Amino acid sequence: MFAKKDRRGQTEDQQAQQGQEKKQVSSLKDTYDWVHCIIVAIVVCVLVFVLVARVIDVRGSSMLPTLVNGDKIIITELAGGYEYGDIVVLRAENYRPDPLVKRVIGTAGQTLEINFVEGTVSVDGQVLDEPYTFEKTYDSYHIMDPLYYDVYGIDPTEDVGEGWVRVTVPEGHIFVMGDNRNNSSDSRVSTIAFVDTRDVLGKAVFRIYPFYKLGAIYGTGGRSG
Repeated sequence: MFAKKDRRGQTEDQQAQQGQEKKQVSSLKDTYDWVHCIIVAIVVCVLVFVLVARVIDVRGSSMLPTLVNGDKIIITELAGGYEYGDIVVLRAENYRPDPLVKRVIGTAGQTLEINFVEGTVSVDGQVLDEPYTFEKTYDSYHIMDPLYYDVYGIDPTEDVGEGWVRVTVPEGHIFVMGDNRNNSSDSRVSTIAFVDTRDVLGKAVFRIYPFYKLGAIYGTGGRSG
């Protein structure tokens, strides 16, 4: 018996073998495409972390209850300008060499009034609703100390009253505070004061640790923490 041939003179076995070879080639191509995609994704992630993002460890309790000691967050320099409610990481080398994590309360040109008796903060005459704070703002630190009026540009005849103080944020600067208001060294401390935006390392966008808190830092209410 002779093997049956098609019009091209190929046997059924030869046709089956060629079909198998084509499947193997297709499978190898699919595998190559997947590997290529994975490699590209890894390279992109590495470039993003190296060039535009970095991981920061939260140290201390100044951002309670939003962030706690040991949290790991991703910050980026490409998230746009800074606005009220943003959580930022900044350098304050006159205070300490390690980066600080704080929340933006006022931006350039805005006037802040802090009432340390009532524990309220106003920006341009509007009292802030601050659900992200651990408690109200009662501790003034240095900002009401006459020794530091020059640091804050405070006019003692107009900008200070019984338990309250008023400051205006200079151009190119921000005013920051921790969410744990009465246990936070921030813009109320003279060695930090108004923060030059050039000293801001980036804006927090994501929490990656602990894993059960993995996700966006800000709540559904916008910059509510």
